[in-house]
Amino acid sequence: MIPVFDGHNDFLQRMVAAGPQRDQLWLQGDGTGHLDLPRMRAGGFVGGFFAIWTPSPETEEDSLAAMLKANPPFALPLPDEVSNADSLPHAIAQAGALMAMERSGTLTICKSAAQIRETIAAGRIAAILHIEGAEPIADLDALHVWHAMGLRSLGPVWSRPTAYGHGVPFAFPSSPDTGPGLTPLGKQLVTECNRLGILLDLSHLNEKGFDDVAALSDAPLVASHSCAHAVAPSSRNLTDRQLRVMAESGGLVGLNYAVGFLHPDGRRDPMHGFEIMLRHLDHLITLLGEDGVALGSDFDGAQMPEDLADASMLQNLVQAMLAHGYGRELTEKIAWRNWIGVLEKTWGG
Repeated sequence: MIPVFDGHNDFLQRMVAAGPQRDQLWLQGDGTGHLDLPRMRAGGFVGGFFAIWTPSPETEEDSLAAMLKANPPFALPLPDEVSNADSLPHAIAQAGALMAMERSGTLTICKSAAQIRETIAAGRIAAILHIEGAEPIADLDALHVWHAMGLRSLGPVWSRPTAYGHGVPFAFPSSPDTGPGLTPLGKQLVTECNRLGILLDLSHLNEKGFDDVAALSDAPLVASHSCAHAVAPSSRNLTDRQLRVMAESGGLVGLNYAVGFLHPDGRRDPMHGFEIMLRHLDHLITLLGEDGVALGSDFDGAQMPEDLADASMLQNLVQAMLAHGYGRELTEKIAWRNWIGVLEKTWGG
């Protein structure tokens, strides 16, 4: 079994929603969703980025869910900005859930690449505390508080504006060039994240914001859960120009498993087999090199392919990469080694 280190999951929302049953959900599972400890172990999932995310108001979520069921082409308006006051309780609850998972003795919240390696060797899940959409971070003082709590990865936006920048809408077909760049505070955020060694996640950021980060950051450019725009022209996917900029920085892209971002025609129909995923991986490897491609599932946050329906099936993807001709060395790089490598460069060890 080849280990898998994953660039993005939304499991913490399920933990909070489970209430008093959260420990059981984590340790035993409840037969729903994509992740729990038994299915991680069955699939070789050894660690990854656990995202803290604030939902939009219920009316916006209902509208989003309805429109995402429509056939392409589609273009959803960006949800409204969520205030810090509204987002902070959600974020604290999700951070608390991750810390409860750590208290079970089965997971460690890691703050260095060396700690990730040690945690995996000890048989625990290596977790990175990540915030997707910086609404819970009111200012740079708050960034330092979150860093002290263990934050080591941050996406300035989800697909709605924040005080720091602008996300891409859910649209197909669409360019990611959909709005203005980073705000002045967003540019300060980039500099301070570099200083603290917090990875900046470019997934969900629009193209002008991407370019601002590229101009300001001295760290490798990383998109934790994205696909290739040349294969599937979704606004959420990265263009060849963006991929070349990332390659020049020594950056990395984690392949998103979400069906709607993989399908060349943007459909969210059931996907069987791995041909389309491998097409994306081939394209990413061509532009980023063998050290610049990894995995970023979006488990518990998106519709998965039928043959990768949850974490217990991860070795199906591993076997598909081997059968595709990647060989064990490249497959291991994509499955876990490249994430560790880019974190060493970003965190400084």
